[in-house]
Amino acid sequence: MRVGVVLLPEFRWSEAEPLWRRAEELGFDSAWTYDHMSWRSFRDSTWMAAVPTLTAAACVASRIRLGTLVASPNFRHPATFAKDLVALDDV
Repeated sequence: MRVGVVLLPEFRWSEAEPLWRRAEELGFDSAWTYDHMSWRSFRDSTWMAAVPTLTAAACVASRIRLGTLVASPNFRHPATFAKDLVALDDV
């Protein structure tokens, strides 16, 4: 069985970076984030974009698999989003 974790993109990178590192240190197989514009309960809080967050996470993680748990074609054109993810994969 593989076990993953969801990390919401609610923190600036200086706070989020240790969380992504810790997920890998704890042995999780994957770490996911959401590609929502925001959540109702976080509307007055910081909410970062998914692809830049995952790109930063890829720079501090070496083993853990990364991805978006939710990605909506209502907000992201599939072709543009695919190009963003190809660039992320290259990083």
